[in-house]
This record gives sequence, C-alpha cells and structure tokens, in this order.
Amino acid sequence: MKQLIIEGGYELTGVIPISGAKNSAVALIPASLLSDDIVTIDNIPNISDIDALNEILQFLNARVKRVNGAIQIDSSNVENKEIPKEISSKLRASYYFMAALLGKYKKVEMYFPGGCSIGARPIDQTLKAFRALGATVEELDDHFRIEAENLNGADIYLDMPSVGATINTILASVKAKGITTINNAAREPEIVNVATFLNSMGAKIEGAGTSQIKIIGVSRLKGCFHEVIPDRIEAGTYVMMGAMLGRNLKIQGLIPEHIQALLTKLHEMGADMRIEEDFIIINRSPLKSVSIKTLGYPGFATDLQQPFTTLLTQCEGEGIVEETVYENRFQNVSHLINMGANIKTIHNQKIIVSGKTPLHASTVEATDLRAGACMIMAALVANGTTTIDNVEHVLRGYENIVEKLTNVGAKIKLN
Repeated sequence: MKQLIIEGGYELTGVIPISGAKNSAVALIPASLLSDDIVTIDNIPNISDIDALNEILQFLNARVKRVNGAIQIDSSNVENKEIPKEISSKLRASYYFMAALLGKYKKVEMYFPGGCSIGARPIDQTLKAFRALGATVEELDDHFRIEAENLNGADIYLDMPSVGATINTILASVKAKGITTINNAAREPEIVNVATFLNSMGAKIEGAGTSQIKIIGVSRLKGCFHEVIPDRIEAGTYVMMGAMLGRNLKIQGLIPEHIQALLTKLHEMGADMRIEEDFIIINRSPLKSVSIKTLGYPGFATDLQQPFTTLLTQCEGEGIVEETVYENRFQNVSHLINMGANIKTIHNQKIIVSGKTPLHASTVEATDLRAGACMIMAALVANGTTTIDNVEHVLRGYENIVEKLTNVGAKIKLN
C-alpha cells in the first residue's frame, strides 16, 4: 500500500500543466479495436488505469507501442477471447471493451468491470442498449456472454444520461446496420472526444455533446491520428488548490468551458482568478461559502464534489453539498472531520460544511480516486504533516501529481 506524506501550509506558485483526460483516454483505447488499421492516440496520461487497459489490449493480441505520451494500437491480429476477471476488475472502463468487441465481432465474453467503490454503478443501461441493437445478453453471476447474429440500428432511450452507457451504445452501433438514435444521451466533453475519434476513422456520428446522438452504421473503420482532450477534472482540482493556496498559480493547457460550472461557483465565492483561452491564473483570497448540487454535464461534476468539500472548509459561512449521481460519495467526510472540518450530514446525499475551520494533520485514507484528491487538498492546507494511505486510487487518475505539486512549492512525497 502506497502513502503520500504531505507537509501543509506552503503556498503554490508556478505552472501546473494539465494532462490528457483520463475519462476520455480510457474510452478511446478500447474504441481503437473497432478500427481495421493502425490508430495513434496522443496526449495519453501516464496513469495506472492506462496500464490496466494496455494489459487487456496485449491479452487480446493487439500490438501496442507507447512513446512520448502517445499510444499506437494495431488491432489487425486481435483475438476475440474471454477477458478474465483478474484484469477486467482493475478498472471500471474495462467495460468499453465489451461494447467495442461486440460492435466488431458480434460476440464478447468478460467479467464485470471494477473501479472505485462510490456506490452502485449498474450497467443496466448499457445492457438495455445491447439488447435493443439485437444482442442476447447472458448474465452468469459476475460474468457476461453477449452475442448477436447481426446488430441493427434502433431508437434507444437511456433512463438516465449515463456517460458509460452513451459511449458503449456508440461503440456497439457504429458498425451496426442502419441508423441508431440515442435519446437522453449524456453530454460530457469526453463523449464528443470519442465521437470525433470514431468519425476520423470513418464513422458517421452526429449530435455528440447534445441529448440526442444519431449513428449511421458503416462496414469499415480505418486508421487515424487523434488527440485526447485536457482533463477537466484534473484542471478543476488544481484550480481549487490555487483558490486555497495559490500565488499567481497558473493552470496551463485546460479548456475553461469544460469546467464552467466550477468557475461560476468560484466567482460567487470571490476567487481571485484570471481566465484566458487555455490557462487560468489564480491566487489565494478570502472566500465565502456557496452550495452545490452535482449533475450531469454541463452541471457541477460529481468528480469535483469531494475536492470542493475541502475548499468549503476554508470558506466563511455555510455551504450545502448535495450529491445526486453516486450514493456513496461522502466516504471522505469522516476523514475531513478527523482533520478538524465542521461537517454535518443532513441525509445520505446531502451535507452542510461550516467554515472557515483550521485543519490539522492526521493519518487519513484515499477511499476512492476523487476522495484521494480531497484529502490531498486538505493535507496541503493543514497544519503539520499528513499521511494519506491507499493512494493507489489517486495514481489511477492524476498523472505525475507528486512532481506537479512539488514543482509549484508543495512539500509532498510518495512512499
């Protein structure tokens, strides 16, 4: 088990570059299997989730080269065989292979995907879409066998605008016969990035980024070059760190529109920041509390909720945090309270954070990826030296976080 040791109270100044988006890259890599040629994807973050996906690619006999932040994938010799539990369970995004292999070979067998324990994360909407396209789905405990004689376009309504179900439906339908329409689709930028990638290979996808997506099936997808968009969750996390501890801290290489909900809240709080086309400069300043409610894009991102809770501990007044996406995303709260935060639970999905409260060092745990980011923020602002256990979760989603924070003045090391 790895640990982060952080001495708090140091200002952050300098430049933090933003990496490629984890939530985009983990879908683009499985999507590459739909191509009949070589694809190259640039700006791939160097995180453990990518290593896990690479392991699945190699298991399927894809040829993979990773050089200078790019990955080249040759799927010409891929074998469509059952993906075993020991590798599919390493991350949630393994289920994108389910859709890509079904779309290409009309058959797939694999185990239920893994990922952070942040609540029930059913894949019922994905399976509903597969069935609508003509596939038969067998669920055997935590194992799936999915196959179809043919995949045919269909009108599909998602009961909720799920990012995973939207991407999986796209992947399964790009080579289906006829036209597929996804209604109540998720609108996140990562979905647009995946659709752009597939269109570059010859797919015909319209409406990505809106609530209705139309896919006209094609028989073949070619190779292409594609770039991963900047990671909006990483960018938002570092912007919030700057609001607490920044002195002309520059967050470089982001797309501000992708974190507009967060930036709007920071304006309400009185944050001192300058927003340009691809960077933000932010300074520590007195902040007043606000309330947030997580929603699908373009609402306030659930992945930024836990780090935002730390920020609220350093604001004057009371703020309410309501989580509407995952029911188990307050595992970080008890650790914040141990560090001195004043947080009261209204019910399972809503808390009140009262501030401003000084935080003190403690030994805490990264219970999931974004809870880990929350605890890093708390440790950076706390008095004393904090130990964060189980930081493998953090390394799944934040590229070179120790180096990036060290370069701007944080006292942080990985054990």
